[in-house]
Amino acid sequence: MGNCLKKKKLEDPNRDDARPPTGVRISLQQKNSVPIQGRNSEAPMTVQGRNYTSIQKRNPTRKRRPRGKKHGPNTQRDRSLARAIKKEEVLHAYRPTQFSYNVLHAATNKFSNKNLIGRGGFGDVFKGWIHSCAKTPAKPNDGQAIAVKRLRNKQPQGHEAWQNELNFLTKISHQNLVKLIGYCCECEHKILVYEYMPKGSLDAHLSKERDTELTWGRRIKIAVGVARGLDHLHTVPRPIIHRDLKTSNVLLDADFNPKLSDFGLAKYGPHDHETHVSTRVLGTKGYVAPEYIGTGHLTLKSDVYSFGVVLLEILSGSSAVDRFSNGMLENLADHAKPYLSNKLRLPHVIDKRLGSNFSMEEAQELAEIILQCLNSDANSRPTMTEVLSSLEQLEQHRDSSKHNLRGLAAPQKVLPLNFHRDIKENPVS
Repeated sequence: MGNCLKKKKLEDPNRDDARPPTGVRISLQQKNSVPIQGRNSEAPMTVQGRNYTSIQKRNPTRKRRPRGKKHGPNTQRDRSLARAIKKEEVLHAYRPTQFSYNVLHAATNKFSNKNLIGRGGFGDVFKGWIHSCAKTPAKPNDGQAIAVKRLRNKQPQGHEAWQNELNFLTKISHQNLVKLIGYCCECEHKILVYEYMPKGSLDAHLSKERDTELTWGRRIKIAVGVARGLDHLHTVPRPIIHRDLKTSNVLLDADFNPKLSDFGLAKYGPHDHETHVSTRVLGTKGYVAPEYIGTGHLTLKSDVYSFGVVLLEILSGSSAVDRFSNGMLENLADHAKPYLSNKLRLPHVIDKRLGSNFSMEEAQELAEIILQCLNSDANSRPTMTEVLSSLEQLEQHRDSSKHNLRGLAAPQKVLPLNFHRDIKENPVS
């Protein structure tokens, strides 16, 4: 009915169209054959034997017809709002998943001891599997492998560490920091879910008597990766101090790429004109900086000292702290310094499992970096940015030189793996 009410458009049989009908092509030669004056006047234009009235110039006084709104934001306010919405979408995309206890209970086979892969100060770590998209339990070796850290009950400090780690890992992200996939907080159940690291911890490899996977090249690669992760923490707008850097908190993926983990003791560093953060002394023996032990003053240089100990373990293959039969503890850093500064004695510190498959020149460069990090004066220690730069130069030099490593660095005599036990019997002259 509606169509019947519309007026039909009356067509004038004597009217000529202003332009040729669709399908008629006008060559450039034909177009140029029309005089210039004719193009802007009522003179007819002949095309293929037919006459068409030329198109008139647009009347300058005529108002333009308003165009429809373009797609996307047009004003500054709209663009700002669009950026804010996009940023919110990105943040939402990286938000950790909140798992139910039942899902993680099933994913780890009821937290079976067979799935236990590690024990920490405040919790145990289990291996599990989930469907990456649906975030539901999966059968073993099916779906995405995850590491599930369950907090032990009735530990107030553990709850603080759990909350601290959750807060930091939801705010920072880096290729050399372990990725937090999700968490669970149901009644007494406090659980964190991480990406699974197939090669385990650096400490586990260093403690193996016959480990052959940690080649010299991989050790340098791990050192550079750890430095990058720590430098990222120190250079974010509000610097973060890890405060518990050690080899057991350095995890390795399938390609031996390292990632820092365990941010339970992490703390924001000093800002503005502050020189340090005053806090109670926490950390692991053998890795804690001496000035932090003596004064409780925590700085970014405290992490630099801990990193120096990690580098020393990578070089020597020894533990940061060893216990004598009489129960006394001995720090690796204190005993190794005289060896690191003596080129003739340096081979005695290097891990015997490397054999002769390393460059003595590179080992000396690494020893110099270690000594700088272990400086007893915190102000004299380099920043992590400077340490990273030195290690990257060492790595680049290694890649470009392509030494024939075998036979270049055969030490005259290598002490046992726990060489620092014999230092008192073999004092440095």
